[in-house]
Amino acid sequence: MKTLTCDVCKAVVQVPVMGRNFFHIAHRDICEVCHDDLERQLKPVVRTKLPFDYVWFNNLKQESIEQAVQKGKFEV
Repeated sequence: MKTLTCDVCKAVVQVPVMGRNFFHIAHRDICEVCHDDLERQLKPVVRTKLPFDYVWFNNLKQESIEQAVQKGKFEV
């Protein structure tokens, strides 16, 4: 039986299935709850960015994840 630990909240994910109950983003493993928090944090910022730029978005996502890893949670 495999388990995986979320890099942000340190929750243990039993029987991890990538894309369903854990996500690998920016060299970090993130549980489903933290992934939802990440999306909730980024959505208002992304909506104000015109024109949209994928390089900017990827940098923003990576910075948000690194800050959350240091704090242990996402600021939502």
